[in-house]
Amino acid sequence: MLLPRIRLLRSVASLTTRAFSRRPVSLQGKAPDMSEVRNRLREIVGASTNWRDHQQALADRLSLSNQLAGSQDELPVRRMKDSYIEVHLPLGTDPTLREKYLNYHKGVRFGRILEDLDSLAVLICYSHTHNKALQRSPLSIVTALVDKIDMRKHIIHPDCDIKFAGHVTWVGKTSIEAKMHMSQYHDGAYTPVLDATFVMVARDPENKRAAFVNPLQPEGPEEEELTVSFRSRVLPPNSVWMEDAKVKGLEICHPQERNIFNRIFGGFLMRKAYELGWANACAYGGCRPNLVAVDDILFQKPVEIGSLLLLSSQVCYTEGKYIQVRVHTEVLDPLTRQHNTTNVFHFTFVTDKDVPNIVPQSYGESMLYLDGKRHFNQTVESQ
Repeated sequence: MLLPRIRLLRSVASLTTRAFSRRPVSLQGKAPDMSEVRNRLREIVGASTNWRDHQQALADRLSLSNQLAGSQDELPVRRMKDSYIEVHLPLGTDPTLREKYLNYHKGVRFGRILEDLDSLAVLICYSHTHNKALQRSPLSIVTALVDKIDMRKHIIHPDCDIKFAGHVTWVGKTSIEAKMHMSQYHDGAYTPVLDATFVMVARDPENKRAAFVNPLQPEGPEEEELTVSFRSRVLPPNSVWMEDAKVKGLEICHPQERNIFNRIFGGFLMRKAYELGWANACAYGGCRPNLVAVDDILFQKPVEIGSLLLLSSQVCYTEGKYIQVRVHTEVLDPLTRQHNTTNVFHFTFVTDKDVPNIVPQSYGESMLYLDGKRHFNQTVESQ
């Protein structure tokens, strides 16, 4: 599906007049190479090429914060062809470049290809969010997730030219999905090598909080199908969607549960979180679970008497007989209606039988999945 779409976009998009419009392209009539991609990225963010100027470059970026959009509605709508980019990697015609990509076994270093895909994905996203009125972008676009890389061909020739092409296929409020296709010239024609999907997130100039990105307007049924993104996944056998593995609860914080300082007793919060997490693991695994570990309980905010305590448990990672559960607790002040997170608990349970695999669908769920896997790995390593 991606390859025909890329061919269509190639016919209607002009790379050199869009993504590289502010600088001359050295390859007349040809797609730029990776060095030009990285130079363009430095220009977009105002990055310094010298480490000694690094602090000054960071200080300059701080002044761009006032150029961020207050909401996504303030930003113009973009189309897929607005972010379409082709990049040329002349391994067959540039011996010096070929040397950098050659491995010990006289093949191509796949790690270099991953670096190139990452750089291209970032530039694709900056092309999507490009504002002609600004000299530098106030956004810090970073890689959040490599969703998938499908190898169409297992041999990458070190002496044949490579071509990358890609564009934005889905946009959230602060996240962007970029799909890329890599092909190689061999036996007189370009043949597919791999398809890759990267999910990027936009942050403020200090990389401390999320920033809004331009919405995407698909054109035609083919683009509509591409924008389905995460939701287009088919649930594998013996698996459960992450959104279907939640259990929630509510507690009224009565004076009976107060501590000596007239706040809600921390042990009460831990008990309620554990019981909800255990119930979720029991329902998910279909049998009685046993606790293996409790990890990283941080009391972020005291809970006042009379508050409404909202608890939400989520199965975020599974492996064999193990279930990793995250319980998030927050208080709701019924008078001000303000929500404040008080705790995040991580519980590892084990059951008597293998449990279904948990599968994320959204970017947020993917982040929970990765965090759950990290906590699980720490638990296993400490056993």
